[in-house]
Amino acid sequence: MSNPFDSPRCAVDNGAMDIVDFHTHIMPTDILRHRSAYCERDAHFALLYCDPGARLADADQLLASMEDAGVARSVTFGFAFADPDLCAACNDYVLAAAQDAPERLIPFAVTNPAAGAPGLAEAERALGAGAAGIGELMPTGQGYALADASALDPLMALAREADVPVMLHVNEQLGHTYPGKCDQGPREALDVAQRYPHNRLVFAHLGGGLPFYELMPKVRAALSNVYYDTAASPLLYEDIALQHMLTWVPERLLWGSDYPLMRQSRFLRRVRRLALAPDELARLLGGNACRALRNTASRVEEV
Repeated sequence: MSNPFDSPRCAVDNGAMDIVDFHTHIMPTDILRHRSAYCERDAHFALLYCDPGARLADADQLLASMEDAGVARSVTFGFAFADPDLCAACNDYVLAAAQDAPERLIPFAVTNPAAGAPGLAEAERALGAGAAGIGELMPTGQGYALADASALDPLMALAREADVPVMLHVNEQLGHTYPGKCDQGPREALDVAQRYPHNRLVFAHLGGGLPFYELMPKVRAALSNVYYDTAASPLLYEDIALQHMLTWVPERLLWGSDYPLMRQSRFLRRVRRLALAPDELARLLGGNACRALRNTASRVEEV
């Protein structure tokens, strides 16, 4: 089956460019209905979602948000629990949602690399069922560090063999504190990129500020296999930061909202207020996603 991301609409803004949100979360209905029970089962989930006001969403809500915002497709995934069985439940839900809306949702698989063989087996199972990538993984919340090669080596080897991207949660190490802010930042992310130069990596949340260090030529050379998504960036940076980054990582910056934490329509309005050239806007909102997802986006449709 041909890959829908090979279309010229992915690469060039001819007024009909498909907008791709590279970072969204959806949860099984049972998690939405019984949030407190899952907070008792996973400490990091509790840290982020024990407050009833913390937003959770299911697939139908994401699709409604996409319709409202004019988003054509969303990369989506569940929550990276420490327990591989809970990851599997999230993956089953995400994969089923993508089967129901194959032209709209691109499923990624969560797993816990620190779980050893069960975590690796879950990633392999989900990829075999149509997942187009692995992530978003939450190192600190799942009990490992980005420097833990024993946890990450087998998973990265699986991703290379399957030719799929791996998305990792990376935090900025300065600024204000907030629930879930972890200790895995730009330095640790750079080490990961250097350790796995043949993996396609996505560092979420602007890689904790790592793109700014790409103004150093030696650092930029070490990060040629890395994409950055913009998830939740309006909570941390002035919007103009994206405009600046596009001048030195023009083909590796991905628009991701972090829905439902950030509303897709509101974030898009902020992006469109920037003084971006049409080709820059096209790359940020869809073209770069096509490159990051090469050879993977049609996997769910082939299963």
